[in-house]
Amino acid sequence: MTQVELARRAGTSQATISAYEGGHKLPTVETLVRLLAATGSRLVVESGRQPVVLPSRAQLARSARELGDVLGLAAALPVRHDPGLRFPRLPTEART
Repeated sequence: MTQVELARRAGTSQATISAYEGGHKLPTVETLVRLLAATGSRLVVESGRQPVVLPSRAQLARSARELGDVLGLAAALPVRHDPGLRFPRLPTEART
């Protein structure tokens, strides 16, 4: 379906459809429903299957300690790489 045909069916302009496709404009929920209807589709909103579970204070405290440990280790690492080669070069074998 072309932008012109979709716009005609949804009751809007081709420029608006182009702006939606290009991410320059966002349709309202009502407009989105009209656009979907124009394509023979419909919008169905279903409730989530699993409720959101917030972490407990103990879990947050443990995560905070672990993050502190990780940041402490990162701070102990050298900031700059040693420009010199610290390992001997491996001999190259002549290919025959």
